[in-house]
Amino acid sequence: MAGLYFGGQVSNDPRGEETRYSPAECIGCRSVAIKGNPKMEHISTSFGECQNLTMRMGMRRFTRLTNGFSKKFENHIHAVAIHYMHYNFCRIHQTLRVTPAMEVGIADHVWSLEEVVSLLDRSAKMAA
Repeated sequence: MAGLYFGGQVSNDPRGEETRYSPAECIGCRSVAIKGNPKMEHISTSFGECQNLTMRMGMRRFTRLTNGFSKKFENHIHAVAIHYMHYNFCRIHQTLRVTPAMEVGIADHVWSLEEVVSLLDRSAKMAA
């Protein structure tokens, strides 16, 4: 079944008009290692989809049709960085019982928000 491509959405409307919430038609997929040497049997879209859900639930700017969007791309990048810094260093995960950074051995304690903010101060001093 052929469809017309409109920026991530597929519409089978013969007039060529985009339908607002139409799901894309999957015509196939393949697993490809982009970086590193992963075990191919562990590659799954489930991990990416879980991460996308975490971002959408944790940051208002990622919810659909929201007015909480970033007006500047630079602010958007900073918001994502803050989210992942908190997610990996400050938040204890229920299944791990520690932070992800502690689980992989790059942190030895749960970071406080004061420690995260001190990284900004340190970065500003190094830039000056």
